[in-house]
Order: sequence, then structure tokens, then C-alpha cells
Amino acid sequence: MSSPCPQEGDIGKRVSIRMNEPAGGFRDLLGFLVGLTTVEKKDGSRQEFDPSQIAIWKVVPNETTMRRNLPN
Repeated sequence: MSSPCPQEGDIGKRVSIRMNEPAGGFRDLLGFLVGLTTVEKKDGSRQEFDPSQIAIWKVVPNETTMRRNLPN
């Protein structure tokens, strides 16, 4: 089971983070963790987040790894 929020050792890994929205509902962040409160998305932009708003998160496989495992 993962910790309630990413730790120093998770920096550099590709993560999916589900955030609680203050107005209700959720939003998802997908990208590489570049800091304990920052994700770098596929387009190169960086998104800051508040760790106290994390509903759940996990490390996910890198896209290139997933593509290599696809059948021909």
C-alpha cells in the first residue's frame, strides 16, 4: 500500500494522482513527479498540487514500457 502522499524516493517516477476538488468531485494528474508538490505532464508543463488534497495516488508504468509490451 502506498503512503498518503508521494515521498522523496518517488521523485522521478511516473505517477497518477487523484485530487479531491474543494467544490466536490475529483481531478487526475498524470506525469513525472519532479518535486513533492509538482508533476511534469506529457506536454512538458508542470502542475503544482496540494498534498493534503490527495485522495489516492500510485506509481504507473512508463508509456515506453507499455508500448514495448503490446502484441504485434
